[in-house]
Amino acid sequence: MRTIKRVPEQPAGTQPPTRAAAHDDGGRGRLTRGNKAVLAGFFLFLVIIVVGSLVHLPYAVMSPGPTENTLGVSGDDGKPIISVSGLPTYPTDGALRFTTVRVEGGPGYPVDVWDVIQAWIDPAREVLPVDQVFDPQVTKEQVAEENAIQMEGSQEEATAVALRAIGQKVPTHVAIAGITDGSKAKGLLEVGDRLVRIGAEPITDTQQVRDVLQRTKPGEPVSITVTRQGKETTVQVPTISGQGGRTALGVLLGLTHDFPAKITIDAGAIGGPSAGLMFSLGIYDKLTPGPLAGGNQIAGTGTIDDAGAVGPIGGIRQKLAGARSDGAHHFLAPAGNCDEVVGHVPDGLTVFKVGTFDEARTAVEDIAKHQTGSLPRC
Repeated sequence: MRTIKRVPEQPAGTQPPTRAAAHDDGGRGRLTRGNKAVLAGFFLFLVIIVVGSLVHLPYAVMSPGPTENTLGVSGDDGKPIISVSGLPTYPTDGALRFTTVRVEGGPGYPVDVWDVIQAWIDPAREVLPVDQVFDPQVTKEQVAEENAIQMEGSQEEATAVALRAIGQKVPTHVAIAGITDGSKAKGLLEVGDRLVRIGAEPITDTQQVRDVLQRTKPGEPVSITVTRQGKETTVQVPTISGQGGRTALGVLLGLTHDFPAKITIDAGAIGGPSAGLMFSLGIYDKLTPGPLAGGNQIAGTGTIDDAGAVGPIGGIRQKLAGARSDGAHHFLAPAGNCDEVVGHVPDGLTVFKVGTFDEARTAVEDIAKHQTGSLPRC
């Protein structure tokens, strides 16, 4: 008699396990050697990304910044960048743009490995040792304060140059623009004081202050006469040892003027002295009949001093790229920067060399008349 072995019923939709399935899944669920390599590579990539972003390097990265039309309005509040009260103004046309540079890597804003690598790849950006751009002893607050003082000074001197160019008389005074942390002049001198004399020497320019101080040894006091709120006062100020062991007061010097009209410039949060030239042209354009730029998009850069001389600036390559990106076709560059300009001019941009306010004004007038053949170029 045959014996029949009964197999237990299986739930619907399943198959009874085979002998092979009971101990072998054919390799499913296991990491192969190739998969392990891919996973290891992925985790190594993540580690490199994280480490690269955490490693700070002693470099500064300079990139093109935005440009601003001195004849236009501020992006922050919609008010004119240049406002004039007390003198007649005239309609303008076109653009006289000052240019800017973004700088990363300064005090309080370090750059990492990836910032530097990206800047090396981008021809419009530049990587420099941070000590070439910033004093390693200063803080980000000190950098911001100095930039603000330089911007204020550039506006003051640009206003004086433009007003003199239309025939106005503008007396100049050397003044205290800031007092450093290590100065012993705190409580004796105040920001805004106009220097009249050091000892018996009348003061007429900032270099004269530096020269007069060298007649005194660091640590010895000097007698300084200033005008404060319209009144003269004389104080004894101890000197300190400044850069290179030179005798110093530990103050920042600037120029103030007696203006025949009120001219204000709203540059927003932008600092530094390099917009002076374009401010002076913008003010002059508003104070003279006929649009100076003649509808053209003109950008430029350069410091300007009280005598109207245009000085070199940093970041000229980035400013050229930023100007072209914002639609400028013509660029005014300080003569002192021409060696850096050559070989770095973007397509569609023509660069003219200027050394004074008068040269810059002539260049803009010739651009407006489409008569640029005789203008010097970088």
